[in-house]
Amino acid sequence: MSEGGFRYTRHVKFYETDLAGVVHFSNYFRYMEEAEHALWRAAGLTVDRAGADLGWPRVSVKFDYRNPLFFEDEFVIVVRIDTVTTRTIQYSFMITRGDKSIGSGSMVTACATRQPDSMRAVEIPADVVPKLRAAAGQSN
Repeated sequence: MSEGGFRYTRHVKFYETDLAGVVHFSNYFRYMEEAEHALWRAAGLTVDRAGADLGWPRVSVKFDYRNPLFFEDEFVIVVRIDTVTTRTIQYSFMITRGDKSIGSGSMVTACATRQPDSMRAVEIPADVVPKLRAAAGQSN
């Protein structure tokens, strides 16, 4: 993640940990999604709005763990827009605590219309990616 990136800082909450005080692995996916939503807000956008016809389902997600997080740790998530197609956005995430790498991940989300029983992939609205890249400090 060399160029730009949106920085989101938060603390580990007690309910996110196990009995040893270590963050449960599933929470890293929540952290990535939370940072993605913060990026959208910083761009003046929202991932979801009641009654909206567009949605952003996840089609792929992964995370590689390097070091644990513990209760009350402050950590930073850096989000970058990596690959964009006409219908998908791939984000990369780097989580750090101070100078220590906690892990990195990626997520691909598709732009889709909501159907009565499903969703159908559609083209991303033209203004979305430029706004996200600007909020992330990345050139278009």
